[in-house]
Amino acid sequence: MNPEKIAVLVDSCNDVPQEYVDQYGMYVIPLSINYSFGTFKDRVDITPQYVYDNFEQEIPKTSLPSGEDFEVVLQQIVADGYEKVVILAISSGLSGTYHMMKIMAEDFKQLECIVFDTKLIGIGAGMIAIYAAQLIQRGISFHDIEQALHGISKNTHLYFCLSTLEYLKKGGRIGLVSATMGTILGILPVISCNKEGVYHTVKKARGRKNVLNAAIDLVMNDAKKYKNYNIAVVHGGAEHEALEVVNKLKMQLPDFVHIFQGQISPALVVHTGPGLIGIGVQGV
Repeated sequence: MNPEKIAVLVDSCNDVPQEYVDQYGMYVIPLSINYSFGTFKDRVDITPQYVYDNFEQEIPKTSLPSGEDFEVVLQQIVADGYEKVVILAISSGLSGTYHMMKIMAEDFKQLECIVFDTKLIGIGAGMIAIYAAQLIQRGISFHDIEQALHGISKNTHLYFCLSTLEYLKKGGRIGLVSATMGTILGILPVISCNKEGVYHTVKKARGRKNVLNAAIDLVMNDAKKYKNYNIAVVHGGAEHEALEVVNKLKMQLPDFVHIFQGQISPALVVHTGPGLIGIGVQGV
């Protein structure tokens, strides 16, 4: 059911699991991953494993989706019969993607566009995108979807733990997180995005096991605020640990509506390095 012919477009760092991209017919615009020897399109012609395998030789840079690629996607949306599009971008506090897409969408007169700054990244932004697609399926009006996105974003929380802060620091994405924290007695941060969409530390713990448990506790406390909730667990080269977290959450939060799982995009791998575990909760 989609009487207003509304499409959903996300950037590749929303980390919407492929099954939901397929289920809802979402369009994905890739960020770029730039090595000294060439440029790759995120999630298109490069894998997370490729980035991990080549870290010792080179830590690449990331850049915004190209304007040309963005216009091609918008033209495809029109060709596919849509008249309106909800565009969801990772936090403007972490990337210029939102501002780029907003400027270009305003100049593209063939579609009525909503460009939404999720103030989150990865699966946090992805959960908001999936919610938008579900609203469209339910026949919610274009105008009401925009209002609903502001509401759901306040109920969407993402926490993540890293093995090292080295890559966030080198990529200039460290935000309000202390880059020296991990070197002091093995203290590690649980990181989230603040209201401005910038990384900050929400909790600290000593050692990997304790910091993961701290993140799980934060998610459990958030889930208690909502009658219905979704949860998410993603990883960056840490599948075994991610499965352990999934099992813990399923035991302690058995009443979830949906659980989203997957691996983060290659572009996010660049800035987090190996070993990321991200845990999200969304009150619905």
